[in-house]
Amino acid sequence: MTIAENAIYYEDYGAGPALIFAHGVGGNHASWHKQVDAFADRYRVIVFDHRGFGNSDDRGKVGQSRYVPDLAGMMDALGIARAFLVGQSMGGGTCANFTCTYPERVIGLVIANSLIGLEVNEPLQSEIKSRLDQATDLSQAERVLGPRIRRDDPASERLYLQIASFNDVTFQTLRGQMPRWKPAMLAATGVPVRFIAGQDDVLFPPASISAVHTLVPGSTYTAIPGSGHSAYFEDAQAFNAALADFLTSCDDADVR
Repeated sequence: MTIAENAIYYEDYGAGPALIFAHGVGGNHASWHKQVDAFADRYRVIVFDHRGFGNSDDRGKVGQSRYVPDLAGMMDALGIARAFLVGQSMGGGTCANFTCTYPERVIGLVIANSLIGLEVNEPLQSEIKSRLDQATDLSQAERVLGPRIRRDDPASERLYLQIASFNDVTFQTLRGQMPRWKPAMLAATGVPVRFIAGQDDVLFPPASISAVHTLVPGSTYTAIPGSGHSAYFEDAQAFNAALADFLTSCDDADVR
């Protein structure tokens, strides 16, 4: 589809309540194949490429500054009034920003392996910046995958890197900036929130994500053992179980 004269690629599976997945810097729409398989029998699953990633263009080289308008435009074009949003890393920033901007359009929000888009206190912000700076010295696999999968499952490590190779944008060349919202502002939206952390995430460790979770009253939190920065990929079974639990809790609370 074309949004603001820019091609945005998406794929649309299944039927039911809309469930939209937003990838991180090392991913694209193809990253979510294990989630599509798990949820398309009960939900309308949408996966897409952010500007500059996968099959999407970024003609104006504006990057992150257009991610929220792009998501809103995509939902409009697909006739989706409200959706569950699931974002990993950079995609978590997209989804958190969208939720704070358009809370009436979000049924529930999952922020995985990310604090992007959230304004945290200075000690934690300094720690995050330090970790991101140090990550520039790591290989892509070391940044985004935990030691378990790199040691025990080299085929999956190769697959992750192959999917990432279709992106024009990298960790070092990402353009634009997202606004940052205080956790209290996210809580004030009234949207149910689940934070998911990877126990071995070198960019956004569980302690940091858990600390922010406590600042969003009513939010819930899951840490996935043995996973790094890409829990959805490294342990899809555990990630999908946490996501299914959250979606069910939203059903039980009748928040639609």
